Amino acid sequence: ADCVPAVKWFKSKGKWLDGGEVPKGGDIIFFDWEGDGWVDHTGIVTGVVDDKVFTVEGNSSDRCRRKRYDVKNPAILG
Repeated sequence: ADCVPAVKWFKSKGKWLDGGEVPKGGDIIFFDWEGDGWVDHTGIVTGVVDDKVFTVEGNSSDRCRRKRYDVKNPAILG
C-alpha cells in the first residue's frame, strides 16, 4: 500500500517528527531509500537505545524482520 497518505495524516495532526529526531517505541517510522524526498517504506519503532532505532518491518525481503538503524540515518524520512 501507499505510505504517502499516512505521512500526510501524521503531518496534519501535528504528530510528525523529521528524520534525525529521536522517536520512541510505538512510533511509526517512514523511510526514503532513494533520498528523493518520497516515502518508500514504513515500520514500527520497538525502541531506541543510545543512537540506535530498533524496528519491526514487514515486506523486508518478503519477510517480517527486526532491524536497527542509526538515529541519524539519512534514509529515515520521519
